[in-house]
Amino acid sequence: MGAIPDGARRTEPDGSAIGGCLETNMKLKIDDQGHAVLQDGKPVYVHEDGKEVAFDAAGTVATISRLNGEAKAHRERAETAEKTVKAFEGIEDPAAAREALKTIANLDAKKLVDAGEIEKVKGEISKAFQAQLDEANGKVQTFEKQLYDEKIGGSFARSKVIAEKLAIPADMVQARFGSAFKIEDGKPVAYDSNGNKIFSRARPGELADFDEAIETLVEQYPYKDHILKSSGGNGGGAPSGGGKPNPGGKTYTREQFSALSPAEQANVGKQVASGAVTVTD
Repeated sequence: MGAIPDGARRTEPDGSAIGGCLETNMKLKIDDQGHAVLQDGKPVYVHEDGKEVAFDAAGTVATISRLNGEAKAHRERAETAEKTVKAFEGIEDPAAAREALKTIANLDAKKLVDAGEIEKVKGEISKAFQAQLDEANGKVQTFEKQLYDEKIGGSFARSKVIAEKLAIPADMVQARFGSAFKIEDGKPVAYDSNGNKIFSRARPGELADFDEAIETLVEQYPYKDHILKSSGGNGGGAPSGGGKPNPGGKTYTREQFSALSPAEQANVGKQVASGAVTVTD
């Protein structure tokens, strides 16, 4: 780099001097005619010790620009380092932190695949999810059963039609006709043997309520004479024609039926539904 002439300054990008002002007693060399002496197109300066130096102005400006750029880069690196260090404030054990980062770095997808860990992890997640799903489904089924028992079973138990017109108890009626009912919008809805909803005759366009639906289902039942109470003197369960109830079949009184076990009652209920057994008062 050529010598910097008297008063020249190198500055930082912010305007501060690099190294301050270079105070020298360099003087421009003048010839006999009072013209500046040039060497290779550069003005010649004479130092105090008499040494002559050609001042490279262009090279000096380039050098100052380079130094300014280097100073800026150093400052930016320092600022970046400060930010990085600040992010790790509070970490008392850098070695442990580096080990933790190394462990995380090793848990990339390829290494997990190579170790067969992905399938293992997926299996564990699937197992846990399936357990939760099974538990949820179990609760839903329990709630649905409770709702069905209350809405459907309760309707059979409280039905005036069953109590006043049928010769068999409500649980037997439910055993035969319960499958015709579904819970829709929180209410029992009846379907006939063709899968069609049963509508009210008293309220055209509206669905039949429980008792009206039971009457319709009983009316469509081929063995209805065996489950209807007799309107005459033949006793409950007598055929509507006035003949003997269930000719050749077995007959239970309501008291006998009540004394049976739940399993036996269910079996008798099936036989009543088929017309093989009659239950009387």
